[in-house]
Parts: sequence; structure tokens; C-alpha cells
Amino acid sequence: MVRCRDGKRNVGRGGRGRYPEAVTPWEREPWRESALGWTRRELSAHGLRETGPRKVRLRPWSVLVRLSVGDKEAVWFKANPPASSFEATLTEALSRWVPEHVLKPLAVDRDRGWSLLPDGGPLFRDVLDQGPADPYAWEEPLSRYADMQRTLMSHTEEVESLGVPKAHTAALPEVFDRIVQSNGTLESADVEQLRELRPRLVDWCAELAGMGIADALDHSDLHDGQLFAPRPGRLTFFDWGDAAVTHPFCSLLVPARAARERFGPGVLPRLRDAYLEPWTSSGLTAPELRRAVSLACRLATIGRACSWCRLFPGASESANAASGAESLRWLRELSAEPLL
Repeated sequence: MVRCRDGKRNVGRGGRGRYPEAVTPWEREPWRESALGWTRRELSAHGLRETGPRKVRLRPWSVLVRLSVGDKEAVWFKANPPASSFEATLTEALSRWVPEHVLKPLAVDRDRGWSLLPDGGPLFRDVLDQGPADPYAWEEPLSRYADMQRTLMSHTEEVESLGVPKAHTAALPEVFDRIVQSNGTLESADVEQLRELRPRLVDWCAELAGMGIADALDHSDLHDGQLFAPRPGRLTFFDWGDAAVTHPFCSLLVPARAARERFGPGVLPRLRDAYLEPWTSSGLTAPELRRAVSLACRLATIGRACSWCRLFPGASESANAASGAESLRWLRELSAEPLL
């Protein structure tokens, strides 16, 4: 991110990451002034005010602004595109249902998909980088995340009512069809390859759905930069813009890939079992739970493909092409050997 005092012209290439041509509402002065005015009013309601320069990060799927409110404090403004505008309301709801696991927003604007969030402290990624190498550092986060999912299962209908996308296990073939049809970057050979895969996809979905674990909230992008670890024993999950209601075990794909990249594949069986331990009361045997994880991690690639379609309207041609390519990459993962 880059420093920004007065809006659009001070957001350089660094604030746009790999998307220097990102088109977001931040480029529109009326929208920007409205967002900053809302932020100032909400800060004032909490007895806070800006005390330093802002830092702005723009992506085709989000506007994120860090605001200094004291010598060491910061708050974060986030705006989502329409396809993930549910994140603000979901974050607020989660802070009521599972406050020990998530951030409590200072304010949300449900209609506009805006949220104002406190700083959560060091990222889990930074803690891993700075501490001694611990190949099983993901065990506690995964166990806690599974506990949170189980608590939230009683709120699934409410989660869906907030606009969180439905990707129910039994309906994933239809979700797959929609994402293939809507991806304008696919060549005919890509479409044919994916169509040939569909019968196996139907079988996997039927088997997983038949195991009896209900669909629930899936973060869908739970890597080591999506949770805070401010102190031992405290872990905070955030950034719910890719979430969906699907098989809960789909959540394991992204952290498992992150752990494998950092520590190697040998850590995965133990991390899988740490995640599954809270699910042992489901009535399934250990082999059945492991089979369910294997299926869910394969099917989770559909959710990852879908998440790349949640861009701001009017996104640049390059951003749309990049999102289409990423979506296709995840769909191709369906035919790969499962991670677990």
C-alpha cells in the first residue's frame, strides 16, 4: 500500500499490486468523498479521528484504506463489490455469534457493503516468518476454525439470508456449469475438457453429500494472511469476501496448500486430523471423515473459481482476463490428484 492524503492521484502502482489498471469506485470523486465522509462520522461516533496519512490498497475486488487514529492505532475501511457486499453484514453477524474468533467492526453500511474495522494485530503469516519454524503451527488455527464452523452450523439459514452465496454440495455440478458458461476466456478445448470431467464431479458431489455433514459457512480463502495472531492463544479470522455456504470441509484446501508450500507435504496428515478432531462427534468414522476431506478439498476448487468472478463492475479488460484465467486454473485442479 502507499501513502495517500487527498485521494486518487496519490495512489501509485504500489497501491494497486499486480493490477496497475484496477478500476474501482475510488477513482470516482463523489464516491470517494462519500466513503471518507462516512468513515469520519463513524470514527467520531467512537471518539476517534484521523491523525496521519492514509494508505490505500486498490484491487479489482476491494478498496482497502488504512487510517491512522493514534500513535500506534489504526482502523481499516473496506468496500466490496456487489457480488461480495455481504461481507460487511456477515462480519457484523459473526461478531455476535462467535465473538472469540472474529473482529468486531466499528461500523458497517449494509446497503453499500462498507465496513470499518479495528486493527487485528500481527498476521499469522508474520508470526510464522519471525518465529522458529514449526511445521505444525497450523494445528491450533485449524482446530479452532473447525470449532467455529460447528458453532455456526445452527446459523446457516441466517448466513444465507445475509446474501452469502449458496454452493450446496449436492448442487455443485450446477455451480460448475454456471462458472464454465460465464467464463469468457475459455477456449473450446477448455470447455470440452471440463465437460468430460462433469460425470465424475456429479459422483463426487453425491458421495460427499450422502455422508450426512450439513453444508455450512466456508471462508474459502483461509491462507496465513487471513487471520491475526496478536498473542499466544488468540487467533482472529477475517476477510470473508470469498465466503460461501457449502460443505464445511472445503475450507481445508487453502490452508493445507499454504502449509504444504511452507513446510512440505509431510505435515498434511497431522494438520488434516487436527481439523477433523472437532468433527469426530458427527457419527462418521475416522476413515469416513478423511474420505470426506479428500472429496471436499477436490470440490473446493469450484468455490475458488467462483471467487475470482467477484469484481467491481466495469473492471478493466486486463483484470477480467486475469480473473478468468485464475478461475480456469482452479477448475482444472478438479482433475488433479486430491491434496489430502
